[in-house]
Amino acid sequence: MTTIYDLDTPSALLDRQILTANIRRAQEVCRRLGVVWRPHLKTHKSLDVARLQTASPEGPATVSTLKEAEYFAGAGITDLIYAVGIVPSKLPRIHALNRRGADVKVILDSVEAAEAVSRWCRENGAALRVLIEIDCDGHRSGLRPDDPAVSDVARAIRDGAELVGVLTHAGGSYALASEADRIRAAQNEVKAVVSVADKLRGEGYGIRIVSIGSTPTLMACQDASGVTEIRSGVGSVGDLFMAGLGACRIGDISLSVLVQVIGRQTEKGWLITDGGWMAMSRDRGTARQAVDWGYGAVCDEAGRLMPDYWVSDANQEHGIISRRDGAPIDPKEFPLGRRLRILPNHACPTGAAFDRYHAVENGTEVIGVYPRINHWEA
Repeated sequence: MTTIYDLDTPSALLDRQILTANIRRAQEVCRRLGVVWRPHLKTHKSLDVARLQTASPEGPATVSTLKEAEYFAGAGITDLIYAVGIVPSKLPRIHALNRRGADVKVILDSVEAAEAVSRWCRENGAALRVLIEIDCDGHRSGLRPDDPAVSDVARAIRDGAELVGVLTHAGGSYALASEADRIRAAQNEVKAVVSVADKLRGEGYGIRIVSIGSTPTLMACQDASGVTEIRSGVGSVGDLFMAGLGACRIGDISLSVLVQVIGRQTEKGWLITDGGWMAMSRDRGTARQAVDWGYGAVCDEAGRLMPDYWVSDANQEHGIISRRDGAPIDPKEFPLGRRLRILPNHACPTGAAFDRYHAVENGTEVIGVYPRINHWEA
């Protein structure tokens, strides 16, 4: 039997028991709300994890890069939304996937983009399904629900481009630390996108997909009437930032980075590990939350949280673990070579440091290897 003691460090671990519990939780929320779950695959970028999430071999699923679309479609997950605003230069790769049997849908939020996509479809004899992106909370891109330009964009989608839906992302929910605020954000998300769907249907458009999605609002949504699907991503893996919001618990974080103690600075109260910011990422999102975890939370070999410790600093290949109270660290408790597991602030960039996950169960047993992809180009 392979265990974590057989692995090189740093290595990325996925606790399969926690992972599957998180997936079941999201699936149950969507069943209760009467919507389809279209999981976002951008966090883990792994076919093995996607197979645990998707309702059928074909999906549905969400991606954020064309490389993800090609990777997952090549493995048979073909019902995809590419949930980043489209530009014409990316359409040939999408068209190539769709010609091979995929159904990759794109999003846009301007007349300029709609005309460009329509022109490309006309010139290339292509068919492409399109969703209009709606800005429900001022977080990022999209049209406001009451913007008259929504109708102008819809009219500009033609010549092989087909308007099939509307989509929004409550990105502002990532700044909401109270459950009441997240519930209100979820209500607003639903209201915003459903109002646009109803408006466009009234203008004669066949709106079939009404898509919302964020991990915080998924877990807070009380009523999704009028919505057809929910997209969420990081919640299946979990991280300290989500735990700080209350969208999950620390015990729900399935991703950790396995490191070893490689030295200590006794007078400074430091343990030195081989897991620096190249392994953990430089994301310091929890610094703005009630509990700052530095560069990560420290767990023992079996994944049990050691709440008195944190990764207080990091260099490229060195992690620095300190006690939160500043007290000395007992060297007998942390001998050279002791293995520890570090929970990440943000699962997406931490996962991106690795090309595979080691799936673990029962604390230290390695049950498999889950390859993942990275970057943007094939």
